Amino acid sequence: MNNRPIYLDCHSTTPVDERVLTAMLPFFTQHFGNPSSINHVYGWEAEAAVKQARTTLAGAINASIEEIVFTSGATEANNLAIKGVAEAYFSKGQHIITVETEHSAVIDPCKYLRSLGFEVTVLPVQKDGLLDLNQLEKALRPETILVSVMAANNEIGVLQPLAEIGALCRAREVLFHTDAAQAIGKIPLDVEAMKIDLLSMTAHKVYGPKGIGVLYVRRRHPRVQMSPQLHGGGQERGMRSGTLYPPQIVGFAKAVEIALAELDAESQRLIQLRQQLWQQLSQLDGIYLNGHPTLRLPGNLNISVEGVDGAALLLGLQPVMAVSSGAACSSQATAPSRVLTALGHSEKLAYASVRFGMGRFNSAAEIERVGEYAIATISSLRRQTSLV
Repeated sequence: MNNRPIYLDCHSTTPVDERVLTAMLPFFTQHFGNPSSINHVYGWEAEAAVKQARTTLAGAINASIEEIVFTSGATEANNLAIKGVAEAYFSKGQHIITVETEHSAVIDPCKYLRSLGFEVTVLPVQKDGLLDLNQLEKALRPETILVSVMAANNEIGVLQPLAEIGALCRAREVLFHTDAAQAIGKIPLDVEAMKIDLLSMTAHKVYGPKGIGVLYVRRRHPRVQMSPQLHGGGQERGMRSGTLYPPQIVGFAKAVEIALAELDAESQRLIQLRQQLWQQLSQLDGIYLNGHPTLRLPGNLNISVEGVDGAALLLGLQPVMAVSSGAACSSQATAPSRVLTALGHSEKLAYASVRFGMGRFNSAAEIERVGEYAIATISSLRRQTSLV
């Protein structure tokens, strides 16, 4: 019997799907060639596999294969997009716009550019986590070169209006980048319809391997200029040097292929699980849903709980469920989630928050148990607090 906690931290990472692992395994041992070695069969095999994967990933977002740049993950893709555009378009302008609820892999490169003299406008969000498009439009200037807004928030799951943002940026001839690490394979993405110029994604949020990501870089209407941040062998059309890694690339493509094939059915299933858990938890008073009630990732439920200590809450939940209070990359931080404080929460309420990330391998029975245990834990902690 498996006594491990129920895994509900799928925004942090996901297990590799067995079908993905099966696709990857031959490229560790049998087809181990370097895709850049074009003088023998081993290199040809690897090159062909990478090309097929590139085709799959490009098709997933309605891009061309030449627009797919492989990276080590979404963090590198975000850094390449933001720093690469800043350097390439320096003579045109030094103004960048982003949003206060972005992942640190966007916020921190923007802070770095600010230290170099760039001006960065960080827009607030509304109480439901959505960006106010009127504020974005007002923030655009002649010297603005890039707008970076994530597709789906990693903490509260909120889905930003990408098509509307893309239309605003295109009308003003400003490049639009989106961090789609949490969105790929979970919601439809179309770089043409949404007028996206740069898009970051990663495999390990969608049941693929860690250590592999992609940056989509538009080639036409407009052609995006990009200054590389890694120099070396000139791979990926000079944008990202380094030997390509066929096992991870093949795994990424297989993971996305599976996710897209199952997207509609899986989205409905996860929405039902999310609603099931919310109906259970909302029986208690003082439970707040963080983020828009419907414009959010299907498997995301983020709540704040009044009347409990945040650390005690997470500790109390640990025996039955693996959850987090915010972004995994900042789980060791002592400050409350800046995403939740951006929604207007007090520090105390932001601390007492839980992010439930439901995924492919969760069942309704598991969610039932999670809800019952969470209610019992919250009620117990509140009784203890009232006795102090």
